Amino acid sequence: MTLAFDPIDLSGTRLSNRIAMAPMTRSRAFGPGLSPTDSTVEYYAQRASAGLIITEGIQPSAVGQGYPDTPGLHSEEQTAAWRRVTDAVHAKGGRIFAQLMHAGRIGHPSLLPGELAPVGASAVAADGQLFTHEGPKDFVTPRELTSDEVRATIDDFAAAARNAVEAGFDGVELHGANGYLIHQFLAPNTNLRGDEWGGSAEARIRFAVEVTKAVVAAIGAERTAIRISPTNAYNDIAEPLDEAERVYPALVRELDALGLAYLHILEGGPGVRELTLALRKEYAGTVVLNAATDGPTGHGELALIEDGIADLVSYGALFLANPDLPARLKAGGPYNTPDMSTFFGGDDKGYIDYPALTG
Repeated sequence: MTLAFDPIDLSGTRLSNRIAMAPMTRSRAFGPGLSPTDSTVEYYAQRASAGLIITEGIQPSAVGQGYPDTPGLHSEEQTAAWRRVTDAVHAKGGRIFAQLMHAGRIGHPSLLPGELAPVGASAVAADGQLFTHEGPKDFVTPRELTSDEVRATIDDFAAAARNAVEAGFDGVELHGANGYLIHQFLAPNTNLRGDEWGGSAEARIRFAVEVTKAVVAAIGAERTAIRISPTNAYNDIAEPLDEAERVYPALVRELDALGLAYLHILEGGPGVRELTLALRKEYAGTVVLNAATDGPTGHGELALIEDGIADLVSYGALFLANPDLPARLKAGGPYNTPDMSTFFGGDDKGYIDYPALTG
């Protein structure tokens, strides 16, 4: 029987255990040009006992930024700053993938340089507001990407992936979940296109597939992964279960053929486990699962590995508050309680001051 504390090989990248740190936005890229700081280096190094660290969402281009003070990986300055993070994680024996996240319509012009404004699969505004340095603001209607701009955006992902390898990352995870740009192409309420990038289920998966293929061509399949979240309503996505049951198996079959490092599934809510199991059957490679739970993912979810439902389990808030989470899971606790008031932005409080176990 496979256990959570057994090692695993990700297409040549050996992980010491099967506990992953899930990507979590922290909005603390206070370095020059939205780059990591000394505190960022410490934050990730503290969590190097994870089998795999997946970073916070990193924008692959300036227009891809969706929130205040999130980091990029599209300049030499940013790439050099991330090298300090990866060096620190590797020095402690850890492995780290960069999550590339283009926010698409989730953002605001006040966050972007010059005359840039949010873009999307279609000109459909998200319902709700976004916090900015100027206070809460309504989401704006994004500009629909032209077909040429779609291709240019794919190139941006590939360029950022090359920067990630230059920065020392073990690989990249494409953020195709949570209502951001790749997900916006997948979902029927945010992709109203009638060209080769929208309409049928086959056309709506095309952007996700083409981005993944471009990154594979740039850095190799063994360094490429993707995260999806079928039916997840976050960021005003409407993706009914019957629709997801048509779209995601088709997508996963395309991804499976590429021989990726892993597929990361975030379960969007109740009733999606059957779809997860169906996708697991379609995908022959490694599956990382961020399971649907009533509260934070905890010790009980380790059984998903023993049951063969997942190869790795990813932990979010519990890893945020417990830098030595694998040791705590092995011991059955105790666990620090996450301070939600410090999740996004702020100083080192609630960032690098959570204590590790002693003794």
